[in-house]
Amino acid sequence: MVPITEKDILTALSRVMDPELKKDLVSLNMIQDIRIQGDEVTLTLVLTTPACPLKNYLQKAAHDAVMGIKGVKSVTINMAANVATHQKQNEDSIVLPIKNSIAVASGKGGVGKTTVAVNLAVALAQTGATVGLLDADIYGPNVPRMMGITELPPVKDKKIIPAEAYGVKIISIGLLVQEGQPLIWRGPLLHSTIRQFLVDVNWGDLDYLIIDLPPGTGDVQLSVAQNLSLTGGLIITLPQKVSVDDAARGLEMFNKLNIPVLGIIENMSFLELENGTKMEIFGNGGGKALAERTGIPLLGQIPLNPAVREGGDNGRPIVISDPNSAAAKILNELACSIAGKISQLVVQE
Repeated sequence: MVPITEKDILTALSRVMDPELKKDLVSLNMIQDIRIQGDEVTLTLVLTTPACPLKNYLQKAAHDAVMGIKGVKSVTINMAANVATHQKQNEDSIVLPIKNSIAVASGKGGVGKTTVAVNLAVALAQTGATVGLLDADIYGPNVPRMMGITELPPVKDKKIIPAEAYGVKIISIGLLVQEGQPLIWRGPLLHSTIRQFLVDVNWGDLDYLIIDLPPGTGDVQLSVAQNLSLTGGLIITLPQKVSVDDAARGLEMFNKLNIPVLGIIENMSFLELENGTKMEIFGNGGGKALAERTGIPLLGQIPLNPAVREGGDNGRPIVISDPNSAAAKILNELACSIAGKISQLVVQE
């Protein structure tokens, strides 16, 4: 019998395409540690993110391709991930060990932007990624309550140590000032705080840093863009026209700052009643209309669910408190979709 070779395996796997990245597994350098023992083959399939939405498909496709080689009797596909990096440093940006940074924005308040940011961060961490969450909403820092944290660990080696909850590292001005204390700051103080949150915090190596921006298009947004080379931005809107109009301004802000917009997320899209009908409390079609008008994809529509609010108030995000709910499932899918889009950006470079 002709022995099985590594070339045979690579040739077979070169025919397996990643439908999202539009390239084969070999060209994407996803195949590592090939071992052949007689008619048994073991290899490692290295994904571009642990949140890969096609993980199971790619594993089965690789398995079937190798099994199709004459003489192979068994195949073991081990799974690993090495998060792709899309951090283009400009001359003013701070160099940090962060592979990808994603800004979550809205044109107006009250659309659930922080709720989405918190749940996306936790969902990414649950896949095995290393995740940080920067609460850049200086005037309204709600992340501590939503993540159930009240204080930071002691400073170590002159660096601020972020708090941690649900596998996510967190920094917020809400952890540094007395509860309820208003911050009446002008632009320069906001700018220095954002910079401190990046430079003076020991984030460690992160696959993803989620940045919860305040509403609007002001000083904080500019400071984040100036100090950090962002991988991309997300726009959160409600279905109603007023929210969409403001979201469009937030989207245009990203465009003017040359930040790729990964997509639009429509929050509170509908309330599903016990009889299965949907009540569209905030109207309908706003996210879809904005997507069609701008050419930016609508990534998903999150239903209105009282448990989402309860989870935020109690410090247990919906992806933790009720992972089988429709809202949690959509948020988990969104996290995987966003991770996949970042991988696409890297491959396209």
